[in-house]
Amino acid sequence: MRFTLGLCVAGLIGVLAQPAQAQWSPQRQITIVVPIGAGGGVDATGRLLAEKLTERLKQPVVVENRTGAGGLTGTDTVAKAAPDGHTILLMETSSVLHKWLHKDVPFDVVSDFTPIARVAVSPLVLFAQPSFGPSNVRELIALAKSEPGKLSTGTPGVGTPHHLALMMLNAMAKIDILNVPYRAAAASLNDLLAGQIPMIWAAPTAAMPHVAAGKLKALGVASGQREASLPDIPTVAENGVPGFDLTIWFGVAVPSKTPPDVVARLSKEIAEIAAQPDVKERIQKFGLTPSYADSDAFRAQVRDDHLRFGKIIREAGIKPN
Repeated sequence: MRFTLGLCVAGLIGVLAQPAQAQWSPQRQITIVVPIGAGGGVDATGRLLAEKLTERLKQPVVVENRTGAGGLTGTDTVAKAAPDGHTILLMETSSVLHKWLHKDVPFDVVSDFTPIARVAVSPLVLFAQPSFGPSNVRELIALAKSEPGKLSTGTPGVGTPHHLALMMLNAMAKIDILNVPYRAAAASLNDLLAGQIPMIWAAPTAAMPHVAAGKLKALGVASGQREASLPDIPTVAENGVPGFDLTIWFGVAVPSKTPPDVVARLSKEIAEIAAQPDVKERIQKFGLTPSYADSDAFRAQVRDDHLRFGKIIREAGIKPN
């Protein structure tokens, strides 16, 4: 069995070293690990990439949702996977937060992964029930200061960018809004629509149609400047919290010891997939912004955001759980 497996891996690496038109070995399935629950833009992006890679590589590429600990569980799964190109991580912003928000993180996001490419970015928006008093972040801050510890916001879990947005708002505005963690963004949205919670941080994908229908309202967007796709939603920074800037991103990464030939082939395939007009159109329909960055640029973003958000978290006095 070990001899057979060794031949398969050796054969795969040999195939990848051949010219670009060579096909991958069809003997093994490729798995894209999505570290958050099914549904929403991140999962949809992973499934789109799996679909396109299956078409191009002529072998099965599937998505596996490995949830838990705000994305830490799925990310760790890929960090410990065999570095042979058969296990891929749909890496998102929470991967650079784990070290600063969890006491025991079994991987190093900078040294244990090889980023392949960034494919999309998305704003985060603070949504609220229509009956909730504040209509923007400035009014929310005033209410939170008058009722410390009484307001709450739903997020998809501790260690997610949504959780970081709440902690940044608390620290920078000197308020105390409680975090209500959910296992997935869809669950927090359902509770918001049902009136079980007054606010949630969420990507606009699933929530904006409810804003258009009058079932929700948007209080502010987390990015430093107004989003072109959401021009009527003011930023948190322009509503009393100058310097507030948080945008989430999604990309593809593999374990750090993956052979260079495998990395090069994956990089080529993802670059060509990301350039396809139908892929860009579908990503936009997920509520995301297509935003390709190659391996070097994505590696720099992972490193820089890891340091930037770590500094913000430490200066805010936020302790890892």
